[in-house]
Amino acid sequence: MTTNSEITFRQWLGEYNRLIYKVVRAYGSTADDKEDLFQEICLQLWLSIPRFEGRAKVSTWIYRVAFNTALVWNRSEKTRRKHSSQANIFREQQSIESKQSEEVVERLYGAIKKLPGIDASIILMQLDGLPYSEMAEILGISENNVGVKLNRAKKQLTFLLEDLIDEF
Repeated sequence: MTTNSEITFRQWLGEYNRLIYKVVRAYGSTADDKEDLFQEICLQLWLSIPRFEGRAKVSTWIYRVAFNTALVWNRSEKTRRKHSSQANIFREQQSIESKQSEEVVERLYGAIKKLPGIDASIILMQLDGLPYSEMAEILGISENNVGVKLNRAKKQLTFLLEDLIDEF
């Protein structure tokens, strides 16, 4: 028998899996990291269903769960890596046609990963087209603070991608 939670979870994954993958891609480094983070976000999303009261949009709730999970996971992953003697580095194979654009996207996400957690989150939400009000709700800060942080994050990102911008 399927429960309401199962139905809700399947519906959310079906409708918002791209949103989750954006967060995973921004915070995971290797293919294994991305898979682990995706699973952790799904677990936390499943566990969060009983606390969802419908006061926020579903996408806002999922962003909040995904970002918070990614931030916690990223901190614990860094700790694990410090204790690991070998780094497992793996790059996905790309077709020749998409290699250049994929490299640009990878450099962008690489630069986003270098930003502090909240700045990276704001940039990702901006790329996803979220309004300031929704960003503020997700992050628990004022809309004005979102604007200030977004402006600073864009400046940092521009600096980090200066060589890429010069190529175009």
